[in-house]
Amino acid sequence: MKARIPKNMGGGAQNMNSMIKQAQKMQDQITVLQEDIEGREFSAVVGGGAVEVVVTGKKTIKSLTIKPEVVDPEDIEMLQDLIISAVNEAVNNVETTTETEMSKITGGVALPGLF
Repeated sequence: MKARIPKNMGGGAQNMNSMIKQAQKMQDQITVLQEDIEGREFSAVVGGGAVEVVVTGKKTIKSLTIKPEVVDPEDIEMLQDLIISAVNEAVNNVETTTETEMSKITGGVALPGLF
């Protein structure tokens, strides 16, 4: 009795070469996207414009702007909360953009270890 190979499953080395080329193309696209995102700036404004944070795509803070009227020596905790909130939101913007744009390349397949 002969073993049956399902259609479209043959090709051996040819299919493997095609898969390797596709994987290399995807890796190249991912590298370009990573470099693009790292070069971008992401901002977040909280407290009705009281605090603004700008971070790079590498998730480092580039600038922090605090409106003077928000600085109250009697309420340092509120200012700290606003800064933390702005930083977290800006970093979240980097991550969300990265995930969204990465899924366009990978077709929604999660590739562990990329980000």
